[in-house]
Amino acid sequence: MRPCGIFDERYGQDMAIFRTKQHWAALIGALLLLYLFPLFGSYYLVSFMNNLYITVIVVLGLQIVSGYCGQISFGQPAFMAVGGYASAILTIKLGMSFWLALPLSGIIAGLFGVIGGAPSLRIKGFYLAIATIAIHFVTMWLILHLKITGGTQGLNPMPPEIFGFPLDTDERIYYLIATVMIMMTFGARNMMRSKVGRAFVAIRDNDLAAEVMGMNLYHYKLLAFFISCFYAGIAGSLFAHFIMVVHPEMYTLTHALWYLGMIIIGGMGNIPGVFFGVAFVKILDELVLFASPMLSHAFPWLGASPAAALGISAFGAILIIFLVFEPRGLAHRWEIFKSSYRLYPFAY
Repeated sequence: MRPCGIFDERYGQDMAIFRTKQHWAALIGALLLLYLFPLFGSYYLVSFMNNLYITVIVVLGLQIVSGYCGQISFGQPAFMAVGGYASAILTIKLGMSFWLALPLSGIIAGLFGVIGGAPSLRIKGFYLAIATIAIHFVTMWLILHLKITGGTQGLNPMPPEIFGFPLDTDERIYYLIATVMIMMTFGARNMMRSKVGRAFVAIRDNDLAAEVMGMNLYHYKLLAFFISCFYAGIAGSLFAHFIMVVHPEMYTLTHALWYLGMIIIGGMGNIPGVFFGVAFVKILDELVLFASPMLSHAFPWLGASPAAALGISAFGAILIIFLVFEPRGLAHRWEIFKSSYRLYPFAY
């Protein structure tokens, strides 16, 4: 649905993501706000946004394999760990530059996901979900028992440098993380408009019909798995060099549940839904951190346990509410708002 007077004269206009002057103005304004944010944002907010951008990259990968291709995966934390450890090993033990280790960590995570997920992609649904959980535990076991990964001690990668200038503060590395996040978002958005993206959606909607139409289901499922793991590996590399430590306890199965909840809350099969879901859950988590001490102070007879469990309880309650009342997520509400805005003040 478009505003009155907006029409296409060329195929390029029909395929464009930003169609109007208002779209371009909004894009430029958003980019200016994004890159100027460290100049007026506090240290706490800059650190929060760094974590949010890295989570966006992880959830973008999950959106591709689960939201668009329909393959349920709980392996994102494991593949994020592979990317983080790969980047740390390449930079610490092999002396490789971070700028080369960053894409290589994504590729290594993607190949690891293909090797681990290839047998699993012959199955689907609940069985695939269980298989990805198994991949997670196998990955964590390997990390804990291989000497090159540092075992229970972990590794301490150094911050990235650009022309000898170290990105060793939250404000400095912010620009790197934000730029990578924009590039990965743009790549995912364009991929979904390509032949590959349309094949993913066809497999999700009806894999039997897609196979009858001549699509190689195994090829496309494996490709979706590789791309998802690649995104997780890139996020893992950024996260490792952001906090300058990689440890097995940083990548738990609980994170996989949070990532899946983010795309449910934001909207399955929708790129803007990733941003809505991640922002909603991250802000909810931060609000819980402030509310928990107040709960313990206001109701001391409850003890510390209810306050400690407030975060996961709130997340579970919100998830149930969305599944019951808004299963298509916040992105669906955003589309309704845009349609009503374009038609206002007309009722049709």
